[in-house]
Amino acid sequence: MNNRVQSTRENCALNLPNVLYLTHRVPFPPDKGDKIRAYHVLKHLAKRTGVWLACLADEPSSEETIATLRGLTKRLAIIPVPPSRRWPRAALSFLSGRTISEGVFASPRLSKILARWAKEAAFHASLASSSSLARYLRQPALRQVPAVVDLVDVDSQKWLDYAASTKGPRSRLFRVEARRLRQLEHALSSWAVAGTVVSQAEADVFHSFCPWDGLQVLPNGVDFNYFKPPPRSSTEEGCIFVGALDYYPNVDAVRWFTREVWPEIYRLFPGGRLQLVGRRPVAAVRKLAEVEGVEVVGQLADVRPYLAKAAVVIAPLRIARGVQNKVLEALAMAKATVASPQALAGFPKQLVLPALCASSPAEWIDVVVRLLRDVALRRDLGECGRHYVESQHDWDRCLAPLDELLDLPRKHGQLVASPTSS
Repeated sequence: MNNRVQSTRENCALNLPNVLYLTHRVPFPPDKGDKIRAYHVLKHLAKRTGVWLACLADEPSSEETIATLRGLTKRLAIIPVPPSRRWPRAALSFLSGRTISEGVFASPRLSKILARWAKEAAFHASLASSSSLARYLRQPALRQVPAVVDLVDVDSQKWLDYAASTKGPRSRLFRVEARRLRQLEHALSSWAVAGTVVSQAEADVFHSFCPWDGLQVLPNGVDFNYFKPPPRSSTEEGCIFVGALDYYPNVDAVRWFTREVWPEIYRLFPGGRLQLVGRRPVAAVRKLAEVEGVEVVGQLADVRPYLAKAAVVIAPLRIARGVQNKVLEALAMAKATVASPQALAGFPKQLVLPALCASSPAEWIDVVVRLLRDVALRRDLGECGRHYVESQHDWDRCLAPLDELLDLPRKHGQLVASPTSS
């Protein structure tokens, strides 16, 4: 008998509960913050439930992506939402008094698929990957299904941060979006059985405007079997930044660092280099390649070889929410890491985080230069970082509370999905 058919029949016999999972992006490959979390949530659920996954797509999905997701789900629907439709819907949503974010992720096709699925299956629970998808769980066919919303970060606060960093009409627009999102977030407490955020700092922000007992912290983990320390004999040089280079906080961070910090480091280390690695570098980032010692690498299928060769990993974010995956991955690879206070704000205050903090240009220059000069210090810091993620950021341990929130059976089974899809 075919192994896949055998596995599928065995799992059907387990009679696992059906869980509906909505994600605002396709959660594979896990190469971006929200996709990393969604992918590991999906893997966690796939061991315990029959997952019906519906995800919105802003780009075509490869055969590998589809095959991987089918292997983790009972039913799969990938719904394209191209930019040509997203932004008109975002504008219409905003003009109608709703949020831009809801408009960006609006999809009549998704609503129809969910209505059809609700007739085909009795869902034990439902989970949405952001507040902007929460309204799909409120459509009539799903209203009786217990719902959990994974806020991850408090998006309304992110828009307030954007507003504070800009001026004029954009700032006013961002403040309106923040106010509407905050109303949406507050309303979750009236109907969702629970909400989750990535850190206690985010929970404190949420509780500042809504004292919801149903809010729980689910920290991000890191795949420390994938992100392993390189051999000690590896040559290390220069600095590296890893992150989506079309994401405003990342763009702001690398532009600031390249302008305010890097020139002095380069003067002290002629011939050194700063590598900027990440998907879709925008024009403002590509232009940074004109600065001496700066290399805009762009998107890579595997960032680990570049991380392995770097002496120092930087995270100079001036706008940041939650726990930064880029910091966790650097620590998992035992790399000396320097980050801004904002990039470290999501980590528990009671623990000693093995990443150095720098704020002003002078602090950044001092810390980075010290690390570039001191191999032993880099290695000691790196070893502490690896130990920290192994003890604090195992994905299974981080996501364990989700089982109780979704009221899943205590006895766990392994699911290999049937090959059906929508």
